[in-house]
Amino acid sequence: MNFDFSDDVTAMRREVQGFLADRLPVGTVRQFLEAGPATDRKLWAEMAEMGWLGLTIPEENGGSGLGHEALCMLAEEVGAFLPPVPFASTLYLVAEALLAFGDEAQKAKWLPRLADGSVTGAFALAEGVGEPTATGVRAQVAGGSLSGAKTPVYDLDGAGLLVVAARNETGQIGLYLVDPTAPGIERRPLRTLDLAHGAWGVEFYGVPAEPLSGAVGWPAIARLLDRAAVLFAFEQVGGGRAALEMATSFAMDRFAFGRPIASMQAIKHKLADIYVAVELARSNAYFGAWALHEDAVELPRAAAAARIAAIDAYQLAARENIQTHGGMGFTWEADCHLHYRRSATLAGIIGGARHWRDRLFDQLAA
Repeated sequence: MNFDFSDDVTAMRREVQGFLADRLPVGTVRQFLEAGPATDRKLWAEMAEMGWLGLTIPEENGGSGLGHEALCMLAEEVGAFLPPVPFASTLYLVAEALLAFGDEAQKAKWLPRLADGSVTGAFALAEGVGEPTATGVRAQVAGGSLSGAKTPVYDLDGAGLLVVAARNETGQIGLYLVDPTAPGIERRPLRTLDLAHGAWGVEFYGVPAEPLSGAVGWPAIARLLDRAAVLFAFEQVGGGRAALEMATSFAMDRFAFGRPIASMQAIKHKLADIYVAVELARSNAYFGAWALHEDAVELPRAAAAARIAAIDAYQLAARENIQTHGGMGFTWEADCHLHYRRSATLAGIIGGARHWRDRLFDQLAA
């Protein structure tokens, strides 16, 4: 069975790489972030014009309908180039929630606006420390009004749509559409490691909430997280690849005792370990992409395996990239910290490695 991307998606990858390389040399990313958490709205608009925000959105809802294979490829390149845009929150979570659980009216209202970039999304699941589980959801919706607290909520600044996990009057967990600018919402900014992804603590006091009728019970939310896990895994693979390239380039150019440090055994072993980890993660991610594209029964375990391998690979690559650079790797100017920050942030969104190992064990034991 061939899990590789199609020729069309491979050709599209070259276009994506050329565009992002032109717009986002890594030094430019760092300079943009010096002002703190922010979104590059101009870049977001350009990505919308290229049709990238509507890859999985059907043509009748303003997208291209190319499917998850193309989005997985794009997620990998986003991970490599680190654009300061709410890509994951909007496309991996909010758009996927609407596609999976929205009714026709909700899709007609929101999907075209997500595809054309006029609306970005945020996803509110976590309620503080802990892995994403049914018992961790305590926010409540009664009479169409949402009350409770969520933290952290990423990419909320400037978002036009918020998807919130909450319980109804009977205790059933579901997903609800909320206007982030509605009265009754209080937010406080949180200190965040990744300067491209601002995080907020949010409290809701009787805020109007519209249910996504197809999202009924925790198993539905778990399926949504499985789908997102594959996309996050590709972003992490892209980040791991870029961190490896950064470390390798430095090691080839840096000389000590008259020869490049890349020729030294300790450095070669570091780079080889990163390469093996990234390629293992890529293999798992490609299997996850196939399962996601086919909506296969293997998706839960494929997504969990991809997520676990990708977390490990990206964090290893980010750490060892700093070590390869030596003392200068710890400086702001070296750029190594950009991947370190992103790897740590992505490792915790939608649950960390422990959560996904437990999910994989449960799937294998079923």
